[in-house]
Formats: sequence, C-alpha cells, structure tokens
Amino acid sequence: MRYRLTFVAGVVLGYVLGTKAGRERYEQMKRSAQQFTQNPAVRNTAETAAQQGRDFADKAYHAVSDKVGDRMPDSVAQRVHALRDRTAHAPAEDDWGTSNT
Repeated sequence: MRYRLTFVAGVVLGYVLGTKAGRERYEQMKRSAQQFTQNPAVRNTAETAAQQGRDFADKAYHAVSDKVGDRMPDSVAQRVHALRDRTAHAPAEDDWGTSNT
C-alpha cells in the first residue's frame, strides 16, 4: 500500500510540475486535495491508523523491554524503567501533541 501511495504521489507531483495547464489546473487539484483531507471518513481513518500504530508501538516496546531488560547494562536498564514509569503515568496526550482517543 505504501508503494502505491508513493507512486500516486509521484504521478501527481510530476503532473503538477510538468503540466502546461497552468495555475488554474494547479488550484483545482489543490482544492480537490483539500476536500479529500477534510473528509470526515478520511480523517477518522487516519486517526484510527495512527492510534493503532501507537498501540502496536507500545506493545512492542513493552515486549522487547521485558525480554531484554534483565540482560542490559544497568544504565540502559535504568533508562528503560524510567521510560516505563513515565508512560505508565503519562497524560492522555502524547509527545506529538495528538490525543490518544
């Protein structure tokens, strides 16, 4: 899916840069892209994907730190425990400024 999106983005960029249609066609494409990104279904899907990514990253972090935490040097193990404590008491907002809803 990522490669398909990259390809489509490349085609659109190539068209915009190589077109002879001028500013009017560019503005029309820009409006279409803005309408697409403002669509509630698209926004909900993007937020859901972001939340699933955060959940997966959290599970992976805990799985890895649980398995290798005992075999790490003390300085690294202390850092992992500090991060684990921080995430356990973290507010509902992450470091990126988005909500975890």
